[in-house]
Amino acid sequence: MTSYFRPNTIILCFTAYFYNLQQEVFFIHSNRKQRKSEMAALRVSLTGNCIFVILELIMAVYTSSQTVLLDSIYDTVELAMIFISMTLVPLLYKPSNEKRPFGYLQVESLFVVLKGIVMIAVTLGLIVNNVQIIFHGGRHVNFSTVAYFELSATLLGILFIIILNRKNRNLTSPIVTTEIQEWKIDTVSSVGMTAAFFLPVLITAPWLDPIKPYLDQLIAIALSFFMLPTPIKSVVTGLRDLFLLPPEEETVDEIKSIIVPILDDYGYDHLYFDIVRTGRKLWISVYITFDRDLVSISRFRLVQNDIIQALSKHYQDFYFELLPDIKYSGTTEVEI
Repeated sequence: MTSYFRPNTIILCFTAYFYNLQQEVFFIHSNRKQRKSEMAALRVSLTGNCIFVILELIMAVYTSSQTVLLDSIYDTVELAMIFISMTLVPLLYKPSNEKRPFGYLQVESLFVVLKGIVMIAVTLGLIVNNVQIIFHGGRHVNFSTVAYFELSATLLGILFIIILNRKNRNLTSPIVTTEIQEWKIDTVSSVGMTAAFFLPVLITAPWLDPIKPYLDQLIAIALSFFMLPTPIKSVVTGLRDLFLLPPEEETVDEIKSIIVPILDDYGYDHLYFDIVRTGRKLWISVYITFDRDLVSISRFRLVQNDIIQALSKHYQDFYFELLPDIKYSGTTEVEI
């Protein structure tokens, strides 16, 4: 038997090998770049929180303000959570395998849930503490000092939001997104506190005097109720991800609105969507029942690639698969 090599075949094999190698190197480089960007964003948030915690603790001791104390405790808890986030980030970029089909992405969901629970507990504890102070006659504070401090905090908060938004522009990190949301909440609350604490400085009417001892505690309680929805939403979202439930209805509807028009041109009898989210990643499976027996594999692959390209315009971290829904008929034959 004569053996021989086909030059064209060898060239094609080498071309395919080097293309796959190039794609793998690009993926590793892209992952490394994203991880560095995410760590850089978290370091910015860490620096900002350190500055705020130190200033707020000093101001809370100096003014005896419960509102400033609330901010300082809230930011201290947030600071501890950022340290934990920074240790988790390297795990989130490890690839999935047979033992961990979802990788370590559910660790992120668990962290979001635990962080939300801690924030809820701290906020409720501060509400109870302020109610007790009100029942004990309230407390006088230097309103003008607190007002100017909160005005400065507002300006600093806006600066850090701008920096974090720029760093998160090319990321899909729930951790960094949560950080930005919390900075926005802190900034909005600082605006409200600035206005509230300037009120007794600007208004010197006698009717306001009986309210002044309770004003600081009332602002702190109002601020606590303003902050509560964010950690509650984080807990609900994280639990949905942990139990592999579908994401929010808005996300599911958006995904369907992208995929269905593409498949409408292909022809089918029925579509079944299986969508779950683990941390930052969406796992999208679409089971399609065709309206004919014969299916073109090449065209099927093209349709799948078209859907992936359409989804990539809206989502950065996702896995998509289009699968034929094969029904067992009870005999040796199968229907496609």
